[in-house]
Amino acid sequence: MALNPQLFPNWMPVPFTNELFVLARDGVELHVDKIPGTNQVKARGTVYLSNIRIVFVASKPVGNFVAFDMPLLYIHDEKFNQPIFHCNNISGFVEPVVPENEHRALYSTHSFKILFKEGGCGTFVPLFLNLISSVRQYNRQSNVGTEPRVDPLQAAQTPVDEMMRHAYVDPNDPTKIFLQQPNSECQLRRRTYHSQPVEHSN
Repeated sequence: MALNPQLFPNWMPVPFTNELFVLARDGVELHVDKIPGTNQVKARGTVYLSNIRIVFVASKPVGNFVAFDMPLLYIHDEKFNQPIFHCNNISGFVEPVVPENEHRALYSTHSFKILFKEGGCGTFVPLFLNLISSVRQYNRQSNVGTEPRVDPLQAAQTPVDEMMRHAYVDPNDPTKIFLQQPNSECQLRRRTYHSQPVEHSN
C-alpha cells in the first residue's frame, strides 16, 4: 500500500515502467483503515486497475487523503460480497510497501472495502479476480525459493493481453476498459515505489 501516489493533472496515476492500465471504474467508495492522521477513511471516487496495482483516486480529498495504491502482490484474503441490503463490494487486506531502510513492524496491514455504488460490477469483479490470480500464479512460478518480501513491481511481468481479449463486458457495469493506454503520449514513468523523482523514458 502507498498513500497518495503520484498523479497526472487529470488525476490518472503516473504509471510505473512496464505498467499497463486495464480499466477504470467510477462511482465507487473506498473504506480503508489505519491511514496516518485520520485512521479510518471513507471516500468516493475512481478505481484504476493495472497489471501491478489497484489505485483509488478520491473525487474530493478527505483531509490529507487523495489516493491509495494497493500492489496486487500485497493484497490477500480478498473476496466479493453480495449483501442483500447493501452495495456489492470487494473486501480484503493489503500489506504496506515498506521502504528498504525501515522496519516492517512500523507499518500495519490495512483492511479495505471497495463498494460499487453505481451500476453493476460484472465486468470489474471477474477482471480483478482473474488478474490478481494470474499475478500470484506467475509470481509463484518465477520466484520459487526466494524470500517472501517481493518487489511489488514484479507483477508487471504477468501477461495480461490474452485475458483482456476474452474479457466479458457487462452492459450494466460502467467500467471503462482501456484498449489503448491513457496518457500514452506522456513518457513520464515511475521506477520504484519509494520516494524518488519520476523519470522521462526515451
